[in-house]
Amino acid sequence: MKKGRKKLSFRTMWKIHGVIFVSPFLIGFVAFFLLPLFRTFYYSFNNVGVGDQGGMTFEWIGIQNYINLFTTEVTTTNTTMARLFTEENSTMLLSLPLIVIFSLFMALLANQKFKGRAIVRLLFFLPIILGIDVVMEMLTITTGGGTTLDTGSNLLSGSYVTIFLVRTLNVPMRILYPIMTYVENIFDLISQAGVQTLVYLTALQSISPSLYEVAKMEGATAYETFWKVTIPSIMNITFFVVIYTIVDLFLKSSIAEEAYAFAFTQGKIGIGSALSIVYVGNVILVLAVAALLLRKVVKKNEK
Repeated sequence: MKKGRKKLSFRTMWKIHGVIFVSPFLIGFVAFFLLPLFRTFYYSFNNVGVGDQGGMTFEWIGIQNYINLFTTEVTTTNTTMARLFTEENSTMLLSLPLIVIFSLFMALLANQKFKGRAIVRLLFFLPIILGIDVVMEMLTITTGGGTTLDTGSNLLSGSYVTIFLVRTLNVPMRILYPIMTYVENIFDLISQAGVQTLVYLTALQSISPSLYEVAKMEGATAYETFWKVTIPSIMNITFFVVIYTIVDLFLKSSIAEEAYAFAFTQGKIGIGSALSIVYVGNVILVLAVAALLLRKVVKKNEK
């Protein structure tokens, strides 16, 4: 009597299916990110040029490109690299809580039950799907042809509100300026919070209604329910939203444009590669710090 083939255990099949599922990502990651990153790392230690008969020439100069990057090289806006990195990190840290809080606020509004909720969601997410530029162009055409709409509200800029906050309450301009910038560019804030709002909306709809019923039976107020039921239930999603927002902000950073300008506009491939490596290292460091801090908060809420 022949022995039948031994069936794989459920755990083994689960692992095999997992590998098959992530294999397209792994192939793409190695082919389109990891190998170019290794090449960029190698270029950053060389003076890269073009040979007489075509192709690229390499002259090993060690860390000189990194030294030049922060000592002699300046950006296209005549700003030093150290100052550029400081400004970009500061902007990211100021923008991150605004985007996360705004996206959660919009998700809470969109999750409320009221008549015409589907239309309101459509009107909110339409600019995100089509793009802010497309919507603003449509509005420009329908409201005057060649005129250009001012997307900023100018609520704080040059107004009595600014004078009151600065002169009366002594609010520092370094704190007020980022807020003024986002108020004047409210459409940009909405576009940057679109994906996060969708993620939060999905998370809010996945919370079990029984949790709210128990809280109501225990006599909890809406405020207590929000902080003791809603927020703990979406902490894992908040972790994802914060990480996604950091990556998205860095992808739109002017540092990437500077690296492109060095490598392809000015022909300084070695300097551009060094800037790219430092930029990737900076992003990884910020993500690691954010993940470490958020992980502690998530574990604390799980206890």
